[in-house]
Amino acid sequence: MQQALGRSVASWYPGATGVRNTVRLSGGASQETWSFDIVHPDGVFGAILRRAPAGYGLAPARAVGLNAEAVLMQSAYQAGLPSPRVLHVLRPDDELGTGFVMARVEGETIARKILRDAAFAQVRPKLARQLGQVLAGIHGLDPAQVPALRRMTVPTEIAELERDYRSFDWPRPVFELALRWLRDHDPGPSGEETLVHGDFRNGNLIIGPDGVRAVLDWELAHRGDPMEDLGWICVNSWRFGEIDKPVGGLGSREEFFAGYEAAGRRVDPRG
Repeated sequence: MQQALGRSVASWYPGATGVRNTVRLSGGASQETWSFDIVHPDGVFGAILRRAPAGYGLAPARAVGLNAEAVLMQSAYQAGLPSPRVLHVLRPDDELGTGFVMARVEGETIARKILRDAAFAQVRPKLARQLGQVLAGIHGLDPAQVPALRRMTVPTEIAELERDYRSFDWPRPVFELALRWLRDHDPGPSGEETLVHGDFRNGNLIIGPDGVRAVLDWELAHRGDPMEDLGWICVNSWRFGEIDKPVGGLGSREEFFAGYEAAGRRVDPRG
């Protein structure tokens, strides 16, 4: 991998003399994440490769694909949102499969550390509001600057969840009740349709002592109701024991919504 990366980097990073410290960060049969350093006379530059090796280029049904992810992340970066800078989208002659290289962003993604470690004590009270501001920026991205994405509505989302559940042929009363509740509480058509990140939550955010540094994993992005993103990060699963702080265990909905609205957008409480 290091040799292949070195050949690729030499073709698009002017002056690069090689790469080093190539380490695979995650497993997975179809997609990989690698950290490496680009060596240059002006210094060492940290980078990340996300790729699907040759033969694994097809994204799961709900995923936008790595090429679209690269465009979304670069659009966010250019709009001044916390997003890694995309350095290169893989080409066939790179012989690395499908994917992209982005600048490495230092920080923490592990929620339990962000919620408890002393290094984040000063910024924790500010994070709920910051996250609202970041989401407002994502929802305000110009549709003309992002790739064509599938459109999702509440009935479509519920139908997909039910289809997945039924496919296991493993009936569970809790899921039957949950699906019924969702159908009974459908808020109706959204008053607005925007870019939706689709998985905005702890684990997909890089946090530093200064706050939110990057939003990662755009693979579930779509067009739909922006309130979906506001609701998802408030799910109990992302609080990691901090039950009284609905926004990812970090703060209150009021702080979160205030950040969103201070950035010029409106929260729809029905959503």
